[in-house]
Amino acid sequence: MDWKEAVLRSKVWLITILIFIFSVFIISLSTGSLPINLIEVVTTFAGNGTPQQELVLYQLRLPRMLIALLIGAGLALSGAILQGLSRNSLADPGILGINAGAGLTVVFCIFLIGENKDSILSAPGLLPVFAFIGALTIALLIYSFSWKGGIEPGRLLLMGLGFNALCGALLIILQLKMDPKDFQQATIWLTGSIWGTQWPYVWALLPWIVILSPLAFFKARSMNLLQFTESVPVVLGINVESERRILLCLSAALAGACVAVGGGISFIGLLAPHLARRLCGANYFSVLPVSALIGALLLLVADMIGKNLLAPADIPVGIVISVIGAPYLIFMLITRKGTGMAH
Repeated sequence: MDWKEAVLRSKVWLITILIFIFSVFIISLSTGSLPINLIEVVTTFAGNGTPQQELVLYQLRLPRMLIALLIGAGLALSGAILQGLSRNSLADPGILGINAGAGLTVVFCIFLIGENKDSILSAPGLLPVFAFIGALTIALLIYSFSWKGGIEPGRLLLMGLGFNALCGALLIILQLKMDPKDFQQATIWLTGSIWGTQWPYVWALLPWIVILSPLAFFKARSMNLLQFTESVPVVLGINVESERRILLCLSAALAGACVAVGGGISFIGLLAPHLARRLCGANYFSVLPVSALIGALLLLVADMIGKNLLAPADIPVGIVISVIGAPYLIFMLITRKGTGMAH
């Protein structure tokens, strides 16, 4: 397709996905263990709802759904960046160990604090910082160990898989040293449970997404050039290794902040960019915003399924995403050709 057709197609899909997000958002507001019909939702937002309806909508459902949107968009952007810098459609912050590094740091901090762990959880703004430190540390280790006079994308992916296994083993060791109650909480969190469902967690996560997302969009040109052999971006004045380091740190920051609030949610960073490329082509000026919206939609739908399927019990959203994502990953592996980016 030509440039104008690609731009038009991207705009159509952006509007379509936004309509889907709005529709799912409204449906999710009215469903749950305490159903509230659409008329009552509108009445409550107009200030005429009952105290119970106001509590459910304003303090329980609305912050949880906003966090789902933010986490979905952040993880999708993180995955799109990783796939762009590695030229591999299987790259994902969950698969490469960045999510595990973020989770390991947060769990380790809680473990060290021990009986005073509530003090860290009562300061939501600290959680993304700790998670970012862990995610960035793992990202830099992956980059350093992958370096051999340069970075080969395939080696970067394999090194990430190794560090993912290492972080997983360390997490198990930490969990075994916890008391049973903390072990259970950590296990649920690491499977991907949107546990930070209060407004302070929304305000803690929001600045990370609002600041880092435009930075990711600003790097779309660099990611487009990185899809070529290294001689092309070098001729055009791009410092390839410097751009890869910046993009890796940006991906780690987005993933770390999301993991701090949502736990170890995998596959969003894999599914959303892959679907975006199938819908809009390989241009990262389109892939990044479409990926963010698809990620937000996927997690919002998964959260709605998780809270309604076995209501009043909640299924962790990470499990729902895994049920969707694992078959799609198998499909990708079966239909994938070569070792590069699948479009």
